Formats: sequence, C-alpha cells, structure tokens
Amino acid sequence: MPRFSHRLNSTRRESILVSTSPASKVASTVSAWAPMAIPAFRVLWFAQLGSNIGTWMQTVGAQWYLVDAAAGATVIALVQTASLAPAMLFSVPAGVLADSFDRRRLLIWGNGASAVIAVALTVVAASNLLTPWTLLAFTFLLGVTSALTSPAWQAIQPELVPREQIGASSALGGVTVNGARAVGPALAGLVLSVAGAPVVFGINALSFVAAAIALLWWKRAPQADLDDREQFTPALLAGVRYVASAGLIRRILLRAALFALPASALWALLPVTAQHLGLDSGGYGLLLGSLGVGAVAGIFVLPLARRRFSDNVIIAVSPLLFAVGAVAAAYLPFVPALLLLVLSGVAWIGTLTVLNAALQLTLPQWVRSRGAAVYIVVFMGTMAIGSLLWGVVAQLIGASAALASSAAILLLVSLSTRVLPLLHGTGTIDRTISLTWATPTLIFEPNPSDGPVLVTFSYTVKPDSIEAFRHAMRAVEKSRRRTGGYRWRLYRSGDHRDLMLESFIVPSWGEFRRQQTQRLTGADREILGTALAFSEGAPDERHYFQTVVD
Repeated sequence: MPRFSHRLNSTRRESILVSTSPASKVASTVSAWAPMAIPAFRVLWFAQLGSNIGTWMQTVGAQWYLVDAAAGATVIALVQTASLAPAMLFSVPAGVLADSFDRRRLLIWGNGASAVIAVALTVVAASNLLTPWTLLAFTFLLGVTSALTSPAWQAIQPELVPREQIGASSALGGVTVNGARAVGPALAGLVLSVAGAPVVFGINALSFVAAAIALLWWKRAPQADLDDREQFTPALLAGVRYVASAGLIRRILLRAALFALPASALWALLPVTAQHLGLDSGGYGLLLGSLGVGAVAGIFVLPLARRRFSDNVIIAVSPLLFAVGAVAAAYLPFVPALLLLVLSGVAWIGTLTVLNAALQLTLPQWVRSRGAAVYIVVFMGTMAIGSLLWGVVAQLIGASAALASSAAILLLVSLSTRVLPLLHGTGTIDRTISLTWATPTLIFEPNPSDGPVLVTFSYTVKPDSIEAFRHAMRAVEKSRRRTGGYRWRLYRSGDHRDLMLESFIVPSWGEFRRQQTQRLTGADREILGTALAFSEGAPDERHYFQTVVD
C-alpha cells in the first residue's frame, strides 16, 4: 500500500517504448480490488485512509495559515520542504532499522511518536502561540517520525498480499493517498472556516492513533532472522552496495527523480495560485481535491491501460498529462483549472504505481527496506529540493511562469523515456532466496565478526570457451557486489591454459554467510549457473582471513 510507503510525506507522499513485461501482463489480469479480500490488508488500508485524510487536512491548514500570514511564495513552499527534507536525512538509516528489527513494532512506536507531536502542535495552535517558523518546525518533526517508519511501511506490503496482487495493492495504496487527497483538503477547508486550525491539527493526531490501533490488531508472523540481525553500519553499507550494483533499481530511481523534480512545482505553488485566483481556504481545498479525484480515477483507468500498454508507455504519457494541469493552474480560471487538474492526478498515480510496483517486485526480501529507503531518499529528496527551488523561481519570475517552466521540463521528461526506459527484467526476475550453499569445512571456527575475508573460486574453463566464460562472469561480478562483495577481480592463470580465478572481499565471515544463505536469489543462481556451464566440474572455493604481520 503506497500510503504506507509514503506516510513520511505530510504534504504529498508517495511508489524507448518497450514491450509489456510478463509482470505487467500478470498484474493486468488481477482484479484491482482483489487485495481487499484479505483481512489484514483491508483493516490496514482503511486505517491508513483515515490517517491520510488527517494528514491532508493538516497540510491544507498549515499552508493556508501561511497564506493568511502573508508569507511569500518561498516560505509557503517550505511547508513541503520541511515535510520532505527528513527523508533525505533519515530514510536510509530507517531502512536498516526496518531490516534489522520487527517492522510492526517500529511502526507502532513511530505512529505513537507522530501522535504525540501532532497533539503538541494542536496545543500550541489552540494557545495562539503558533508562528510560521514554529509551524515549519512541527512539520519537520512529523516528517522525521514519518521518515523513520516509511521504509517499514513499504517493506510489509509484499507480506500482506500474494506476489501477483502487488500491482493491485500498490494501486489501492494510491487510493488511500489520493482518495484522502480528494476528501481531506475539502474537509479541511470546511473545518478551518468553522472551527479553526487547532481542530484540523487535532484530527490529524487522532489519525495517527487509529493507525497504531490497526497495527496492534494485526497479528503478524514473527519476523525471521532477527536473532542474526546485522550490525547497523555493515547493514547500511550492504544496502548501499546493493543499490550501486543493481542496474534495474538505479533506473527506477532515475525515473523517479526525473519526474519528481518538475512535478514538485505544482504541489509547492498551488497555494500561491489559489491566492492569485482570489480563493479562500475552501477553494484551495477544492483545487487539491481535484488532484485527488484524478488519482482515484486513475486507480480504475490504470489496469485498463496496463492491459494495452507497457509500463514505459505509461511513464512517458504521465508527465504530459501532469504538465497539462500545471499550465491550467498557471493561466486558466478556477473552473477549467479545477477540471484539468484531474488529469494531473491521473498522471501522478500512474507514475507512482508503476515505479512502486517495479521496485517491490525487483528488490529481494533481505534488502527490501533499505532499497525502499533509497527510493524514498531519491523521490522525496528531489521533491524537497525541487519545492525550494520552484519557490525561489516563483519569487523571481512569478508563480505562473514557474509553473509553465515546469511543464516544459515535464515534456522533456516524457521524451527521455525513449533513451532511458525501465530496463528489461524489471519486476520479472526471480528474487526468491536460494538455499543451496554447502557449508565450507575450515581448519578453525571463525567468529562472525572476523574479517575482512578474501574469497576465491578457481574454475577450469572448457576449451575454446574462455571468452564466453569471461562474458558470463560480468553478470557474476554484479551479483557478488549486490550481495555484499567488493574488490571483485577475475584472473587468468599464466601457468595453466584453462584455469581462471575469481576473487572478492567481504567485510566479515558473518557477511559471507549472509551472502550465501540469505541474499543469493534464484536469479543469482541462474547467473552463476550460466558461467559454470562454460567450466568443467565444480569450482575450488577458498577463504582467506586477514592476519597481522609481525
């Protein structure tokens, strides 16, 4: 459920043309509402819908407070920056925590902390002590707690539904975000006019409490491998090495950043646009709500689109539709802009659903939270930086010109899918853990922390297969690096014609055991099997521990 993966954004959270991938075809045959038949998914979905409505109500309350305070475009845009900046600082460490500790407990504590902060904001606002900078500080703190729990939210999604329903669950998660976007802003405008900002902030506090109760109800199976959890720093480095060596993941991150940078302009400058149109808080709520209506409509349109078009077509068309809404907000009257912003909502959910589903289907279980955290850093970090930049641009050339500029960039983003599409294999490769490792016999029993360890494999290559073997070993190198190895090398013997030696280093013996028992997937075994097809017999495996020279 993307709402889980996007809870860290208190303002907007959110997950050429080649043929449709097998995963897309399978996903397209699953009913969009199939995950709702699963009780755990259904309860958490409704809890998150209510929580998102509260979050969007607070967003409108915070932004409209700054509009009423006559803050400039830059300060108003800082609401989004303050909410998203914590993602850049804390998401990757949070991903390590989510992979090392029980995710359900982390989420319960995180929602409890968010509730406490939201209650404090409510009290300050009710006491008439709230200032623009105090408001931004509370927004930042809520962003911190959300950033610390967001990777865990995203990582539990595949636990809630079967693999073939992940695409549908990702789209339904978009309903919790965007259905709330349709209802929350309009409701906030009504509450602001009747009861004021403190009541809006108080409703958001209750929404966190509801999410915590739903998590307490969820009887999740105990998380495996926690007794053998990795230490923080090695786990952090392992996650970074995985992403750095995973081409499919890097391309997903690139597409996310390319879309987020220009798209952030509309989210950041919509309050300024509403002010220029002479709207009150209710009118601004309707503008935001139209984006939500479009996103909800996209939930029904997207399965039909994915039956006919590839994911790359969808992420090429979505920036164009989003650009239409940006231009409409910049230059058209209220009613036409309201209608065309619906298209931007459809585009938003289309891009995020495709990218989130691709990410979840491509990441293996052992690094899923850390990989999701890097995605959050890239997407939300780009949104945070973009919001600040577009606020400055609007201050210099005006909000309308800034939105028009963002629309032009979105056109270039659409065209870029011809040269930078999602790569073949995204979401379709085998990521199930392969447990075929034969425990090596050593002359002593090393401690898990002993290391670094030099690992070598000696291969006898079949005659006339040297070049084919070397080519196959390129994929083996990437596999070793993804699963924890570094300083990978391949050597050819100067003494024996057909002998080749592979070597790499792992930080510790414990890391090597995890590589072989917890990290190698079916796809990794296939890669190694392809290389072994060009060799004779099993490779000779050796392990060398660092020693001190007197």
